[in-house]
Amino acid sequence: MELNTKSDDLLIGVVGGGAMGQGIVQVSLEGGMKVTLFDAKPGSANHAKDLIFGRLERNVEKGRLEKKALENIKQNLILAEDFSEFRKCDVVIEAVFEDIDVKLDVFKEIEKWVAPNCIIASNTSSLPIASLGRYCEHQNRFAGLHFFNPVPLMRLVEVIKGPSTDDWVIEALTNLGKRMGRTPVVVRDAPGFLVNTGGRAFTTEALHILHEGVANPAQVDAIMRDCAHFRMGPFELMDLTGVDINYPASLIMHEQNSYDPRIRTVPYHKSLFDAGRFGRKTGQGNYRYNSDGEMIDVPSPDYEVKGKGAEKIVLLSEHDIFSDIFAGCNMTTSDDDISPIVVSLLGTDCATFASINQLDHRRLVAIDTTGDLSRRVTLMTSPGSSSENLDAVAGLICKNGRKVTAIKDSPGFISQRIRAMIGNLGCEMANIQLASPEDIDLAMRLGLNYPMGPLEIIDDLGVKNAFDMMQTMQEITGDDRYRPSPWLRRRALLGLSAYTSA
Repeated sequence: MELNTKSDDLLIGVVGGGAMGQGIVQVSLEGGMKVTLFDAKPGSANHAKDLIFGRLERNVEKGRLEKKALENIKQNLILAEDFSEFRKCDVVIEAVFEDIDVKLDVFKEIEKWVAPNCIIASNTSSLPIASLGRYCEHQNRFAGLHFFNPVPLMRLVEVIKGPSTDDWVIEALTNLGKRMGRTPVVVRDAPGFLVNTGGRAFTTEALHILHEGVANPAQVDAIMRDCAHFRMGPFELMDLTGVDINYPASLIMHEQNSYDPRIRTVPYHKSLFDAGRFGRKTGQGNYRYNSDGEMIDVPSPDYEVKGKGAEKIVLLSEHDIFSDIFAGCNMTTSDDDISPIVVSLLGTDCATFASINQLDHRRLVAIDTTGDLSRRVTLMTSPGSSSENLDAVAGLICKNGRKVTAIKDSPGFISQRIRAMIGNLGCEMANIQLASPEDIDLAMRLGLNYPMGPLEIIDDLGVKNAFDMMQTMQEITGDDRYRPSPWLRRRALLGLSAYTSA
């Protein structure tokens, strides 16, 4: 069996006239298809139609769409009075809110009217396709088609294959996604699918860093923007999506993944939720916001230098960047028992390094040399360290044109921890065959606007380095949250790229 997704007579049904349903209708119409829209709430379908056509008319004004094309598009939208008007549809896409009982009732109604070969798809973002399709008479034609909000702007669509889904259905939905102008990625059915699973590491690891008192939200966000090139820091992103959304989602994901510590959140996350500090929408979350949604009273992430830069430092590591950021300073490899000791660390903390190497921890200043150091440099010191030595090293770096963020002792600094966790979770998704390594990276870049995909991050850090980071962080913390994925371990041991297939 197959579906001709190139046909001019292809008829798409959409259930739900909310933001997601509207977006699916719009991209379907823009793809030259006919669409039947149904919403159970009186007046909602008409309201959705007005909003869709209003957006398309603005596209005409901006020269993105021909006026004649818009007139043709308007003829292709039908508003349905009930489910019976789906009887001629080739594909019906459910886009109601995330309530499994409501969705199951919708599927029962759809199946009463559509033909046996009509594909039924759910736009669910987190509910397992196996659970949703359980009571369908024809489970073989049921699948997931997960779009991202706002649909017309987000290019990704996840095509989720349930345990009973026929291959022809996945092929048809993949081609349908392309006709809608999206980039489809085929994903195996699993809690949260691909993007919602992979996206856990960015915010939850930042929350653990805050929970441990290593750095504040402004420091974490500045490091992830300037050094790791994320468009937004994790705390900014949390406030944008809303704590009322991301906290319950974190609990659901943690539970559905058998309480895997790699996606565990922290009590602070719950306290924000309980206090109603949801982010921009409430004027306060991790940050405070004015009525225009702009941050106010944000603490500076920059270290304030109190003295002058060091005239001499003891370098126990080698890196090309040192000649630039420490320009004008006498750099030596011999300890004089006076000068600051500067070291580049991977995965470990100052206390561990000082103890193992029998160094004076009071003079030890660690620097994160991973990522981009052209604008900001992260420095770290151990408990009981001398503030004068930190100030001397920071002053030298600032004198040479960079900002400094100084954090408390932590295995893996900030950027290393978060990037390695993102990469390790991506490796685990590859390991359980959630999707191909290439599709995992593609989905994370398109779905979350990451500067690199998870496996790309691993290769950028160095597979062996990333594995050592994870192993060291697990050893120091005693937390299986940092256990390396078997996918990462095997490729590190063999000296292979993270993309190397099984």
